[in-house]
Amino acid sequence: MYEIREFVDAGGLMSYGTKLTELWRRAAIYVDKILKGAKPADLPVEQPMTFELVINLKTAQALGLTIPPTLLFQADEVLR
Repeated sequence: MYEIREFVDAGGLMSYGTKLTELWRRAAIYVDKILKGAKPADLPVEQPMTFELVINLKTAQALGLTIPPTLLFQADEVLR
């Protein structure tokens, strides 16, 4: 189980976490505010709002695991 999908793309079993592209986008917004004069201490701390579940079925088969259909249905993406 990983926190980012890139490990699943590389052959990991599954991941549940936020998209890195979303984190970088939010960081760019913060940088923009700071460059426009905002004090970093005044900016609120934000937590990710969206998460994705990615499952690699090829890895599951190689490990001899059966992923329940209910989990596959809930996954945002299933790699075959």
